[in-house]
This record gives sequence, structure tokens and C-alpha cells, in this order.
Amino acid sequence: MAEQQDEQGEMSSPDTPVPDSSATGRALNLARLLHYESSRLLELYTEQESFLSERPPEVDRLVSLGAGPEEPDAEGRVRLLHAALRRCLGLLHCAIARAQEEWGELGSDYELLRRNVRVRLEHLLYSTKALLETDDGKLEVSPDFHGHEETDGGGGSFQLKIWTHLVLQELVHWAQHVSKALHVLHTQRQETRDV
Repeated sequence: MAEQQDEQGEMSSPDTPVPDSSATGRALNLARLLHYESSRLLELYTEQESFLSERPPEVDRLVSLGAGPEEPDAEGRVRLLHAALRRCLGLLHCAIARAQEEWGELGSDYELLRRNVRVRLEHLLYSTKALLETDDGKLEVSPDFHGHEETDGGGGSFQLKIWTHLVLQELVHWAQHVSKALHVLHTQRQETRDV
């Protein structure tokens, strides 16, 4: 996974922060850490529920972005991804609540990391809100429960495990995208500041 990230020009480690204390630099570091930790969370969950490692990755997204007529600029892209992260937070809240209803609190490493990822995601939403908020537009940071919290009906705990796996895959996917978008925004703002 780290090799794949290196090839894509992404972070090689969450311990390699952007050496800039600007708001975009801090948000980028937070997004990279969220991506790293959500990837680790997905690994832990797949190890815990070993039957999931044999399932092919899902192609259909639980969270999607509205397609506009043209590609948005860097700020517009981060704004769209902010909305996607809100939906991921809503899904994560639902997954946590349903797991606690079904199995209770077990105190495992997975549950501890899941809590940390939820808090980190909330923090990233506040950070991107601060980066993008203007007088004419306010961004929400509360979880978006926009109807995506359904586990496709019955199926009991087996279906809940599959759905939770899908939620974690979504989180990894969108955390990676926001990390890339914040990198672009950070670079643009740094170039503007240097001129």
C-alpha cells in the first residue's frame, strides 16, 4: 500500500508532515493521517472478519459526488469532497451505532481506532470548513444521514458486517481523494503566497 501511495505522489508516511503551519498545510496533514488511519481501520476489520478478505471490492459507491458541467477549481473540489466526508461521517456514525446494538462494546484495538478515526474525520470537517467558508456560503460539519445508512434490509449480523466493510472502504476512498485535493489547494495557496 505504501508503495502504491509513493507511485501516486502521495504521502509515504503519516509521520511526514507538510513543513508548513498554514491552515491548508494543517488540513493536508490531517487528511493524510485520516487516510492512513482509515486504511489501517479497514485492515483491522478485514482481519477481524476474515471472510471479507475473499470478497471482491465493491464497485458501486455508497457516497457519490454530484457531477457538475465542468471540473471545479481546487477550492470547489475540496468543497465537494467536504460534502462526501460528511456523508462518510453519517455512515460511520450509523455503523458504530449498529455494531454497538448488535455486539456491544468489546474494547478492541479496532474499536479504539474506529473512535479515533471518527474524531479525526470530525476535526478534518471543521478544518476544511475553516479553509473554505465565505460570507455567502456556510459549510456544515454535522454528519449527513442522507438515506445512505440503510444496510439493504434484513440479513442480520452477516449483512451488517458486509455493510460496515463497505462503509470503511468508502471512508478510505474519500479520505484519499480529499488528501489529494488538499495537496493541490495547498500548493496553489503556497505559490500565491510566495509571489
